[in-house]
Amino acid sequence: MSGAGHARLLDVFKGQPKAVWITAFAAVIAFAGIGLVDPILLSIAEALDAGPESVTLLFSSYLGVQVVAMLVTGAFSARFGPKRTVVTGLVLIVLATLACALAGTIGQLVALRAVWGLGNALFIATALSVIVGAASGGQQAAILLYEAALGIGLSVGPLLGALLGNISWRGPFAGTAVLMAAALVLSLRFLPPDENGREQRQPIKLLDPLRALRHGGLLRTSVGSALYTAAFFTVLAWSPFVLQFGAIAVGLVFFGWGVCVAVAGVTLAPKVAARFGELGGTIIAVVIYAALMGVMTIDSKVVVVVCVILSGLASGLLNTLFTGSAMSVSPVPRPVASAGYNFCRWLGGAIAATMVSHVAGWLGSPHAPFAVAAVLCVLAAGLLALGLRRPDPHRVPDEAAVVGEEF
Repeated sequence: MSGAGHARLLDVFKGQPKAVWITAFAAVIAFAGIGLVDPILLSIAEALDAGPESVTLLFSSYLGVQVVAMLVTGAFSARFGPKRTVVTGLVLIVLATLACALAGTIGQLVALRAVWGLGNALFIATALSVIVGAASGGQQAAILLYEAALGIGLSVGPLLGALLGNISWRGPFAGTAVLMAAALVLSLRFLPPDENGREQRQPIKLLDPLRALRHGGLLRTSVGSALYTAAFFTVLAWSPFVLQFGAIAVGLVFFGWGVCVAVAGVTLAPKVAARFGELGGTIIAVVIYAALMGVMTIDSKVVVVVCVILSGLASGLLNTLFTGSAMSVSPVPRPVASAGYNFCRWLGGAIAATMVSHVAGWLGSPHAPFAVAAVLCVLAAGLLALGLRRPDPHRVPDEAAVVGEEF
């Protein structure tokens, strides 16, 4: 990459307001919570005498509540303002993670992860709209910042879980509580105050996110993302049980995976979008993901490790491209589009996390969930391909194309 390329990429991240950086930092920690439990799944199962079907509920409860709560985030934000919404979400996350560190049964952990999911729902959807609304450099720069936070969080989460989980399975939860408390203090101190009076904010009704899905482009994008996210959480929730590695080894595998997510989401996605369009790039990336899922059905731990790490590259592309499409493909307000899109997106993850251990049992193979994930990605590609009949209305802005051309 040329020196000019470095400069142009840095221009996307330079000069951003404090509100953007504070929200991005909190997003890093929030997204770290997704993969935090990965390295300690086996430790939790052993310590609390729980089977895989019980332990994977730590993902299901977290995502299931988050899915339902996504429907109310837009209305909550419109009524109380984005800062109050972000702060409320962070408070719930701090309380839930602290309580997780003190839990004594798998049932308590599952219930507390549900509270964590509620906090995450209030925070995540609002954080995206806050960053998009406050960032300099346009929507594409904001999405790059958001996806960079996602990638860093996904890479830090497993590493943090491995290092603290090697001491005790309670450690990662306590560590997350401390970091989220820091994000809460910074948000209270530096995020701009909400406008006084609801009349200054556009009212959003509870069902508006679902009504927004009547738009064909947003619906295709959201359902396609749900199918891909189901495959994503198959990798996240099931790979540790296939690998049967210790906490440190699993953490290192998913750290490599998370780094690939961050790099692809920030540097490769703009280039792919500039070359093939958001829709075309998304179809290519989801087909690649399907191929990797198919390879993971091979009964080899080395193959699974390599494919898990490489799948991070496809995930980075898909996270950025799907988000970009969802935020620009329809005329509805960004908070409403974000809530409707995230509802579908995380619903796919919640169902996958709930069913993955049962799929392995029904089909009689620990690698069977990866085959199902491959089929889901093929379905996503077919659904998205329906949109190719119409011109892609959301080409990448010039600043994103310039960044992509240098990589």
